[in-house]
Amino acid sequence: MDISVDTRPVAQIVAEALVTYAFEGEKPDSGVLAQLDATAGGALSKLAASGELTGKMLESTLLYFPQGLAAQRLLILGAGKKDKFGTAELRKLAAAAVRALKSRQVKQVTFLVRENDRSAAAAQAVVEGLILANFDSDKYKTDKKPGNEITSASLAGWEESARADADQGLARGQVTAESQNFARELGNEPSNRLTPRMLADRASAMAREAGLFVEVLDEKMMEELKMGALLSVAQGSVEPPRMIVITYTPKKLDPKAPVLGLVGKAITFDTGGISIKPANDMEKMKYDMCGGAAMIGTMRALATLKPACKVIAVIPSSENMPGGRAQKPGDVQIAMSGKSIEVINTDAEGRLVLADGVTYAKKLGCTHLVDAATLTGAVVVALGNVNIGVFGSDQAFTDQLLASSKAAGEKMWPLPIDDDYRENIKSGIADIQNVGGGKGGGAIAGAMFIKEFTGDTPWIHLDIAGTAWQDDVKPWNAKGATGVPVRTLVDLAMRFGSNGSSAK
Repeated sequence: MDISVDTRPVAQIVAEALVTYAFEGEKPDSGVLAQLDATAGGALSKLAASGELTGKMLESTLLYFPQGLAAQRLLILGAGKKDKFGTAELRKLAAAAVRALKSRQVKQVTFLVRENDRSAAAAQAVVEGLILANFDSDKYKTDKKPGNEITSASLAGWEESARADADQGLARGQVTAESQNFARELGNEPSNRLTPRMLADRASAMAREAGLFVEVLDEKMMEELKMGALLSVAQGSVEPPRMIVITYTPKKLDPKAPVLGLVGKAITFDTGGISIKPANDMEKMKYDMCGGAAMIGTMRALATLKPACKVIAVIPSSENMPGGRAQKPGDVQIAMSGKSIEVINTDAEGRLVLADGVTYAKKLGCTHLVDAATLTGAVVVALGNVNIGVFGSDQAFTDQLLASSKAAGEKMWPLPIDDDYRENIKSGIADIQNVGGGKGGGAIAGAMFIKEFTGDTPWIHLDIAGTAWQDDVKPWNAKGATGVPVRTLVDLAMRFGSNGSSAK
């Protein structure tokens, strides 16, 4: 999608569709709405008086060939209550506009930002909404309607003197949203078209094109490094595992500066292994690599945005299959760190690959770690499909990530990892076991397991099992992989790199 900034007066903007928004209970008697109402001969006042224009969230009012405007259509979206409106709602409105208009074969839209929302952050949110909503998960359909997408868009509302803010937000929003869509493409791929080796090839091609350093460890290299936890998951499949490492290094780097490590679970298909999953919905287990996909997408964005800090992404990738060589419940595996693990349930495999991923990230020099994984069904029970579960060992670092999640519009909720919970993963014959032995707290048990391998390194675990996949089409988004938490991690890296004190 080509996106630009249009600083012309509203009446002169030529567009297939001009989009703006109204708040709940608002009358078109000031600002942008008053200007549009006057230009359109009082049409908005009449609609408000008739009760058709109420401003309720995502309510839409579409006018064709409005009087006094050069635009062919005027779409006004309800923005809800004004005191609850922010960049997250602005992003959703821009996305909803694209979903509504492209179904009408509209190819070009102009989004008119209201008078109190003209900032770089607002421009970024609008652009992200436009690009994310233009994505559809229909890659393999042969009966797709040609050209069913928005090809160009513009941002309006800014004066020429304030254009720099709009341009800044546009540039960052475009690269972030396109990178999130890149992660969504990977997450949607069927497992026969994205094995660990194929994922490594896709990640390597992206990294080389973006100018990032990439290294891929094969199974022989993993054996030399004694990555017994990762290899134990892979041994049931004929497809060999891969460990993908992507590194961004700024041109000016203090050798003593902190290094941000991003570790993403990338199980390209998860049957559950010997502890096999029910057949119902198993086809969705291709999405079990969405944590790794998010890290790859984040690195794609950072290559362009260039934070001041060094960032290393480590993506352990494997299939989890019930083959003749598959590990069995009761087996004991030795992780790269030397810890022994009793495997109680082979379907708790994500924490095993992350154990070696986290250990390797530390070996590479990462001083702060964030992992993302579709780890547990328990987090869905706790938080549904709305919030990402957050577990942090360092409060300052965790607060920094939560600030980024709020800025990025990706909902997250912190959950506890008190030492008392460690009792649940104690094993009778090994150092730890891979599932909790107590009642409940499954998401916490998974986090506590990973924490065993982080040591004193500030670390955050993001359980995205409930948010990485969307079963239904939303007014603002397609079904399928969501690409979370790319926007949060991009924001975190940019803040981390620009404020050394907050990264200590």
